[in-house]
Amino acid sequence: MADDKQGRDEQADDEKRRQRERMQEEARTHDDEEEPMRVDPDEGLGDLDEALKSHDYPATTDELVEVYGDYELETQSGKQSLEDVLSSTDDQIYDSAEDVHRRILELIGR
Repeated sequence: MADDKQGRDEQADDEKRRQRERMQEEARTHDDEEEPMRVDPDEGLGDLDEALKSHDYPATTDELVEVYGDYELETQSGKQSLEDVLSSTDDQIYDSAEDVHRRILELIGR
């Protein structure tokens, strides 16, 4: 291709076309994949929310499991106890009920 204005314009047009084709191919490739579930910090955890709000913070994962471990949560794979949900994490320190709430939602895939 000649190195003149017309040649550069054609090159730019070709690059735009190739980019558009790549984006379309990527969209087709990912079209059948499931959307990741979004974490909604306002989503409730039932009675556990109220219990967590009344807890004294900071609190560790182990402390929370000891007190609230029997609470049942609805997860993607069915009902699980809070103890089972938090067992996949290291012992962490939570500064507030909101921190715990957010972490639980992340772990259960909501």
